[in-house]
Amino acid sequence: MSFSGDDHRYMARALQLAERSRYITSPNPRVGCVIVRDGSIVGEGWTQPAGQNHAEVQALADAAARGEDVRGATAYVTLEPCSHFGRTPPCADALVRAGLARVVSAMEDPNPLVSGNGLRRLNEAGIETASGLLAGEARELNAGFVSRMTRGRPWVRVKIAASADGRTALANGQSQWITSAAARRDVHHWRASACAVLTGIGTVLADNPLLTVREVETTRQPIRIVVDARLDTPPDAAMLGCGTVWIACADDTGPRADALRAAGAELIRCPAVDGRIDLAALMPLLGERHINELMVEAGARLSGGVISARLADEILLYLAPCLMGDTARSLATLPQIPSMADVPRMRWMDVRKMGEDLRLVLRP
Repeated sequence: MSFSGDDHRYMARALQLAERSRYITSPNPRVGCVIVRDGSIVGEGWTQPAGQNHAEVQALADAAARGEDVRGATAYVTLEPCSHFGRTPPCADALVRAGLARVVSAMEDPNPLVSGNGLRRLNEAGIETASGLLAGEARELNAGFVSRMTRGRPWVRVKIAASADGRTALANGQSQWITSAAARRDVHHWRASACAVLTGIGTVLADNPLLTVREVETTRQPIRIVVDARLDTPPDAAMLGCGTVWIACADDTGPRADALRAAGAELIRCPAVDGRIDLAALMPLLGERHINELMVEAGARLSGGVISARLADEILLYLAPCLMGDTARSLATLPQIPSMADVPRMRWMDVRKMGEDLRLVLRP
């Protein structure tokens, strides 16, 4: 299907609007909508927090507030309008009632409850529809939602901060701060984008981190998840004093479990292999709990475990212009590889400077 230059321009604007909902929509997708009539934008909107208006309803309300008539207009939406009752009524029905003439979506909704039904409902009401405009950009914006709907598990992003020689801490454990303030601020952006942040019990015991978003403005904090097979997390751990914490464990019974629940943690019982949580089994459990994007901020063992289990969809590697030496800790503990032919290859997706550091984005 061919699209005009104006179609591209208005959809690009809708994607800009969708970006505004990056931190707030979890577990819903990030969606933007632009309504155009007679060559002018008459309404704009983006998805609000779960349970509130979707982008299309926001755009219709914006047009009404401007005193604009949307009958016969075209709506550009970054995701197919929903056709089912969830926390809110179907957006497709709202567009039909408003009397629009055309709806262009960047991509079809991967949610099986929608998946073409929204566009079909619009067609049946006499509204012209088209899909596929800037679909790649729309999928990228909602990689986590697409992953959960199509694979039943979250999009997994592993963050690693290291020296130029690939070290994450000195031999004595000191690691603050390898990277610059600009790089750490960027990490908080990705943390705010995630539904949840995953770390290991080793990091909790060594650093007692909060893993909250502090460097960017957000109204929603990610869930913190600790991989802790034996429930060694102290009940007075710093993260238990603020927000939602889940602990993935092998056994959720006994005095330790009771103490952690009393401290506010929720325990997720998960299969274990050789005394360690089966990370591959954990991911669909998180998908069932509506986790779209999972940010892994952990030590070399857990980060390496996620990577070697082929669960990492993306690696954010921050490299600082310093050298820490052979005795410092490596960035990921990976199994020995017998030959170069067996070395897993990745793709460079993005390379850019963050303050004094480099941020490298890799994908399998």
